[in-house]
Amino acid sequence: MANTITDALGVIFAQGLLALRENCVMPRLVNSDYSTDAQQPGDAVNIVISPTRAVTAITPANVAADPANMTPTKKTITLDQWYEASFQLDDKEVQNLYSFPGYRSSVVSEAIRALANQINTSIFGVHTGVYGYVGTAATTPFATDVSDATGARKILNNQLAPMGSRSMVLDPDAEANALGLRAFQDASFRGDSAGIMEGQIGRKLGFTFASDQQVPSHTGGTAASATTDATGYAAGLKTVTLASAGTGTILVGDIVTFAGDTQTYAITSGDADVSNAGTISFEPGLAVAMSAATKAITVKATHVVNLAFHREAIGFASRTLAGDAAMTDAERQNVMQIADPTSGLTLRLERRREYYRTRWAFSALWGVTLIRPEYACRVAG
Repeated sequence: MANTITDALGVIFAQGLLALRENCVMPRLVNSDYSTDAQQPGDAVNIVISPTRAVTAITPANVAADPANMTPTKKTITLDQWYEASFQLDDKEVQNLYSFPGYRSSVVSEAIRALANQINTSIFGVHTGVYGYVGTAATTPFATDVSDATGARKILNNQLAPMGSRSMVLDPDAEANALGLRAFQDASFRGDSAGIMEGQIGRKLGFTFASDQQVPSHTGGTAASATTDATGYAAGLKTVTLASAGTGTILVGDIVTFAGDTQTYAITSGDADVSNAGTISFEPGLAVAMSAATKAITVKATHVVNLAFHREAIGFASRTLAGDAAMTDAERQNVMQIADPTSGLTLRLERRREYYRTRWAFSALWGVTLIRPEYACRVAG
């Protein structure tokens, strides 16, 4: 039996890796091109964002012109997500792993599904910083046409997102609407038969479409009749003071607009009572200056946050767990971990013998952050 249990480590790990690839959508679509050095929980991965450069006219001279200094910005991905999904097998159940492939698949897939859901949820969690917005709250997109996709494309273009490597992730309701559109369904529009034969949208209108059951909803604040004060604010500012007017709340992650300004803003610091003359902060900075007069504030209602984004919008780092060197040879035989280039994830499987049974635990260490919010757009539903 000892050899069977030892062999099962590889069998279960391989099944777990396959299940993770099938269940985890978001890590494949975002940027995970960072080093795979082993790390510990709480360690940080620094990402350098180069500033934009301007061209200069050439004037022949004996020396070249001194280029302006570049001051790159940095974003940090903290490896603060460390979770496991475990299960137990007695010795007979370990034997069943070999005899009944369906049994192996069900046991492992249930554990992996829980871990994949946690990973996907953490990536979707960065949506609160995304300020691009198209669609209508509480109305499932793609009901009659593809305007939600072309609208999102326009937003990303205006926000200077690169043209390639764009994805659109829809909840099942939005995907069902989209699949019912002739533009996504008919081979004469698509140029292929995948929409008809396989029920897949694929790559259309500059996006690779995917569906995910964990697309989140954002519960909007309840502010009504809220306004800014009459101070006036310069373009680029990211905080304004409210007048003592209106009722309700403005919450982190809300999308708001100010009268006289078509830009949509994501709230980074809200106000639990808009009548108290508090302040709110937001991204991006004001697109246009506010004159010295009160400006009405409109809060987008509760909406499903389908996402359109370039892969550089979101940074995801998954790491092997350092520390195995301190284990004995016998202990290391009970651990397997690998950085999977297909899913962008690092998966670890650890086995521990208990009282007449064996405990198996899949685990992962990762972090996620919103790197370039201007490269993403909410497609409200």
